Parts: sequence; C-alpha cells; structure tokens
Amino acid sequence: MGTFRSKGWLLICAMLVGSAAAGTPAADEYARGAQVYERCAACHALEADRTGPHHCGLIGRRAGSVPGFPYSPAMRHAGFVWNEKTLDRFLRSPLTTIPGTSMGYDGVKDNGERRALILFLREAGHSERCRGMSARAP
Repeated sequence: MGTFRSKGWLLICAMLVGSAAAGTPAADEYARGAQVYERCAACHALEADRTGPHHCGLIGRRAGSVPGFPYSPAMRHAGFVWNEKTLDRFLRSPLTTIPGTSMGYDGVKDNGERRALILFLREAGHSERCRGMSARAP
C-alpha cells in the first residue's frame, strides 16, 4: 500500500510540475513564437516543403541546402549556417540580408517577435514532429 501511495504522490507531483512549466516565460515565449510562425505557414511548414523549404532541422543547417528544393541562386550561395544570429539578421530583413533571395517577405521587424520565432524554430525543429527527418543537409 505504501508503494502505491508513493507512486501516486510522484505522479501528482510530476503533473503539477508539468502544468506549472506551461506558464513559464520560456513556454510563453514558445507559444508567442508559434503564433508568429502562423504568418510563415502560407509558404513554410515544419515537416514539408511548400513554396519555401521545411523548417525541421533548420538550426545548424547550411542555408540553401535542403536536397531537391529549388532555391534562388542567392540562397544556394549564401555561404552560412542557420543559427540564432543568422536567423535574426535574415528574419529582420530577408531582402537586404540575401539580395536576390526569392523570399519576398519584408521581415519580422519587432525584436521580441523575432526572438520568440527563433526560439520556436529551435525547439520545434528538435521536437518529436521533426525527429527522423532525413533532410538535415550538411
């Protein structure tokens, strides 16, 4: 009987910790980033290429390197790896960061929205939804 009560108490504690974590600043920032990402959904998705390439595994991937995706020459030759710094610069102003890119979006001007979006892309890119995708190009 004591073992059942201990396990039951551990389960209750785990549920309380999990629900408290949902209201943490990081969880709130992730949720805000997910909302900002909805603007990207017209052209992008996490798991599938659309007008723009998929975003699973974006952080750490060389720009313009998803196999089979028809990138602009400018993006194929961008010569950098996506990380928080390069994403911040690109998302602020895609057309000035990579002149000739086919991404015709004016950018995310709000610093907080960009920060939340990058956090979302980083975390979602390593989520269960994205695990196992083979297109994490070098």
